[in-house]
Amino acid sequence: MSESKPVTPSEPGLEIPTFFVRHRNVLLARADFSELYVDYYLHLGEQRVQVAPEHAALFKRALAAFALHCASRPWNEMTAWTLNFQEPLVNIFLTGDNETGAITGRVFDEDVRQLESNVFYCDVVKPGQPKRRSAVNFAGSDPLVAVETFYAQSEQRPARFFQLAEEEFALVSEHPDCDVPWMQALDAAAVRALAQTETLSLLERRIHRWHCGCNQQRMMEVLSPVMKQDPSGLFGEGEKIEIRCPRCAARHTITREAMEAFVAGKS
Repeated sequence: MSESKPVTPSEPGLEIPTFFVRHRNVLLARADFSELYVDYYLHLGEQRVQVAPEHAALFKRALAAFALHCASRPWNEMTAWTLNFQEPLVNIFLTGDNETGAITGRVFDEDVRQLESNVFYCDVVKPGQPKRRSAVNFAGSDPLVAVETFYAQSEQRPARFFQLAEEEFALVSEHPDCDVPWMQALDAAAVRALAQTETLSLLERRIHRWHCGCNQQRMMEVLSPVMKQDPSGLFGEGEKIEIRCPRCAARHTITREAMEAFVAGKS
C-alpha cells in the first residue's frame, strides 16, 4: 500500500481517494476528472496550443490513468510516462510529482519515431536512488489498455482501469493475496457498485492538480549549453526567441540579453 501523508483539505485541486477492498485484497482509486480536464484545456487556450481532437481524446484517457496511478503510489516518487502510438502516430507525455501533487504533460505530434509497435516508457525517480526506466510494447490505441499492459509486464501485478462515466475513471490493482478471479471478472457496473457490494476501508485522500512549474530561468537552463557553443545559431539575427516547455508546451520568450547575462552568471 502507499505511504500515508496528511493532506490539507483546503488544498486546491482534484481529490482522489484510495480504498482497500477487504477480503478481496485490492486497492481501489476512483475520481471524476472534469476539474482536471478543465485545467488542461484552459492551459491549452492560454498557451495557444492546438491539439487535434483525436489526440486530445487519447491524452484525456492517459491523464486519468496517470493520476490514478500516482494516487496509489508512494509519496516520494516522481514519475514520467511516454506512450508512443503508431496509429495514430503520436506521443503522449505525462509527468507527476507525488510530493506536491503536481501533474502535467503534453501531446507530441511532430517528428514522432516510427517503430514496429507501440511502446510504453516509464521513468521513476526516488530521492537518493538512480532513475529507473522500463519499457513495454502494447497493442491498440487505448491508453487504458497500454497502462494495464505496463502493470502486467513491468509492475508484474495485474491492474484494471474502468471508465465509469464520461469523465469518471477507476483503478483496481492487486495486493498480496488478491482474489484474482473476482478482480478479472469485474466490469464497470460492478466497480460502480463496490461501495454497496464490498467492504471498503479508506486509505487516504490525495490532492492532484495541473501544474508544471516551468519558468524563464528553467528554460534558460535548457538553452544554456547551446548558447555557450553557438549563440549565433540559437538567436540568428534576432534579439529574442520563443521556446516551448518540453513538459507542458507553455510558451516562453527569451531575449538575447537575458540569455547572455544568465550564461555569464553561470561562468
